Amino acid sequence: MKNTLDRSIKKADAAAYVIYDSSLNPDMRYMTGFTAGDSMLYIKHPDRRGTLIVPQMEKDRALSESKCDVLSRGDAGFFDFLKTETDPYTAQARMIAEIAGGNVLVPHNFPIILAKELEKFCEVRIDRGSIEEMRSVKSADEISAVRRCQKATDAAMEFAIEMIKNADSDNGELEINEVPLTSDYLKSEIECFLLKRGFTAKDTIASCGYETAMPHATGDGVILENEPVVIDIFPCEIKTGYHSDMTRTVVRGEPSSEIEDMYKCVYDAKMHAKSLIRSNVTGKFLYDAVMNFFEENGYMTETEGFIHSLGHGVGLAIHESPSLSPSGKELQSGNIIAVEPGLYYKKHGGVRLEDIGLVTDFGFDCFTQYKEELRI
Repeated sequence: MKNTLDRSIKKADAAAYVIYDSSLNPDMRYMTGFTAGDSMLYIKHPDRRGTLIVPQMEKDRALSESKCDVLSRGDAGFFDFLKTETDPYTAQARMIAEIAGGNVLVPHNFPIILAKELEKFCEVRIDRGSIEEMRSVKSADEISAVRRCQKATDAAMEFAIEMIKNADSDNGELEINEVPLTSDYLKSEIECFLLKRGFTAKDTIASCGYETAMPHATGDGVILENEPVVIDIFPCEIKTGYHSDMTRTVVRGEPSSEIEDMYKCVYDAKMHAKSLIRSNVTGKFLYDAVMNFFEENGYMTETEGFIHSLGHGVGLAIHESPSLSPSGKELQSGNIIAVEPGLYYKKHGGVRLEDIGLVTDFGFDCFTQYKEELRI
């Protein structure tokens, strides 16, 4: 996989690959090993180390932390070009073209304004995910990072569910110390729990009741007894940038018979999918297997029911290759994937369960250890 980018550059008849972005772009962080909030330039020629171009104030840190050759913008000639070009994008494009030495290959999310300026000096070709393909097969260090993140996620889930379990009830509305236990409060407590341990989480889901029928409703209002609560946590380890992802559905009290039946079917569907996972199986095959499982058990899979993909890759991005969907391609040993079947009905609510683990030649090495029980 490590030569995928070089092959793509050569296939495109380009001289170099160029990224212009901050390290919030997973491809930039993956290729450079460097984190910065401002946009930087990464230029990669085939069969050579990549070059990272940063502001002068970041040069020493980049030399210490990145896995690239490092130049300041001054070293790269930007300020010389800026003397003759009134537009800084034009100056930057001239700098890139001179360092690249020919046509350039850029990712699909490359800034269009810079691409237009580059076209004055060379041809610009668009790459379709070469670095994401490289990122999809994890190294031992990457696998360890995701395992650490999932261990923290297990602990955060236990913390959240214990909070619901031990809350007082006021006519079916849960409260802690006579203060309503709301979705917002629960999410903030989960995120603070993780932050204290070196992980960030955002857009955490803690939905309740009718909200659970909307897969990505984050939750609003008081957590209720006898209603489904979907908790979906997908934090990132601050130090490494690697994510994990898990979901549990619980009911404090007595679930409806419909939710109870849905839960059993979703659990069985997840176990069925996990039993089929191994390298060379396609994401489409796994998705279709779960779709058929739900239909055989009497659940709709169109406008309601199972209305999203079965899962996705996880790494420096929370959603990345491979996909467990109708377009899902062959899995490879070293992929880390989340498996998350769910059923959603406006009349009854929703149920989702999600585990994460490693694809191997022989099966699925599940990282998620937290128990599964509907009633708490």
